[in-house]
Amino acid sequence: MSENQDIQDDQLHTSGEMNEGTEKETVENVTIAPSTEELLAEEKDRYIRLFAEFENYKKRTAKEKMDFFQYANQDMMISMLGVLDDFERALKEMAKNANEADLQGVELIYQKFRNKLTEKGLKPMEVNAGEDFNVDFHEAITQIPAPSEELKGKIVDVIESGYTLNDKVIRFAKVVTGK
Repeated sequence: MSENQDIQDDQLHTSGEMNEGTEKETVENVTIAPSTEELLAEEKDRYIRLFAEFENYKKRTAKEKMDFFQYANQDMMISMLGVLDDFERALKEMAKNANEADLQGVELIYQKFRNKLTEKGLKPMEVNAGEDFNVDFHEAITQIPAPSEELKGKIVDVIESGYTLNDKVIRFAKVVTGK
């Protein structure tokens, strides 16, 4: 029994020393509380960052709102391009074999329709044969052997006109390129 008593005393003595050491370390690790100037500087920095973040948010939402209003009618404009193409094909056919009065009436309607679309920001792209092929504005439908050496890699024919809406391409010009 005395042997067990000695072991318990040793354990209590060892744990007591550990507690004293731990208490000393805890007291030494406690840092001094920040001063009011440091707290003020920290809060001021946090305020400035929050203010800048809010200003960026306001600018971003204003830009998104402008983009939304600018391109809100994009789907409608894209659907109207088919009607515009049909008008152009009809005018070409009527020019071949229709009387002059009918042709002028349809041309007036076509001009009025095109002007209304232009007022809303729709612009046709100017694409001509012989220009350089540009991926940002043109869609190559096919390549054919170039009729001349200077037309290699350039536009040979324009199949369908391209359009932009407020400087954003909504339909690429469909072209044939020379190889």
